Amino acid sequence: MQGLVIRNTGSYYQVKATDGGVYDCKIKGTFRIKGIKSTNPVAVGDHVSFDLTKEGVGLINAIADRKNYIVRKPSNLSKQLHIIAANLDQALLITTINHPVTSTTFIDRFLATCEAYRVPAIIVINKTDCYDEGEKEYMDALCNLYESIGYKCLTMSAKTGEGVEAVKETLRGKVTLLSGNSGVGKSSIINAISDQFKAKTGEISESHNTGMHTTTFSEMFEWEGESYLIDTPGIKGFGTIDFQKEEVGHFFPEIFKTSAECRFGNCTHTHEPGCAVLAAVEEHLISQSRYASYISIIGDADESKYR
Repeated sequence: MQGLVIRNTGSYYQVKATDGGVYDCKIKGTFRIKGIKSTNPVAVGDHVSFDLTKEGVGLINAIADRKNYIVRKPSNLSKQLHIIAANLDQALLITTINHPVTSTTFIDRFLATCEAYRVPAIIVINKTDCYDEGEKEYMDALCNLYESIGYKCLTMSAKTGEGVEAVKETLRGKVTLLSGNSGVGKSSIINAISDQFKAKTGEISESHNTGMHTTTFSEMFEWEGESYLIDTPGIKGFGTIDFQKEEVGHFFPEIFKTSAECRFGNCTHTHEPGCAVLAAVEEHLISQSRYASYISIIGDADESKYR
């Protein structure tokens, strides 16, 4: 049988088969994905083949080639990675200016990971109903910054409904990962998109709030027939993995573009003479916050720092 992995509980996977049925599945003992050292060889969004046992439990024996996937550091095994989801059309990073604050370092690490794994990213700033004038000015400045780099930015309030239609339009017909810090309102946004999700997301949110930094389970929801939302637990930070220092700049579009003018081809953009990136930072053509995020990634020796 063949199907789509729609939920990962940690002990088993739920697979929606082509016959419409949903089956609890486990990985066949000999099954491993070559070349990927991960805590979870199968992820939500994977297309898999499985056999049913007499007890009605599925045994996953093969996984179809992925068009992409996105990873982060797991909470316990820093030498391995955790695949959050696979076969994505886009990722929505849910952020907030306050209640809680989403740092630009977190945003930039997420965006860099999306660039590395070829997943288009969109920034959504939620809770616009909560911000004072100063915070709204900062929100507009953030949108201007990231839109100037090439990232789409949306603002919304799941509570009042402001901006919800624009988010819905972005989601239609696509497989979308929703990610963000704990408390930014991912579940509320899913509720605002459709009433059909309310019971499910309530249960998920409750499980996320217990041990939110030790579990990394995801679930996929089908919406309007051809749209899929993948909800993920709130995360404290976003640790990058498998990044070589010399390639980090490739994952910052404005740094990569400017680096073509550097004197040395292997420039690290930290101290070299004739570095066009350093000059652009000095001239405020590259954001200081973005450059600081770049430096934090290439110098991130503490593997638990952003876990």
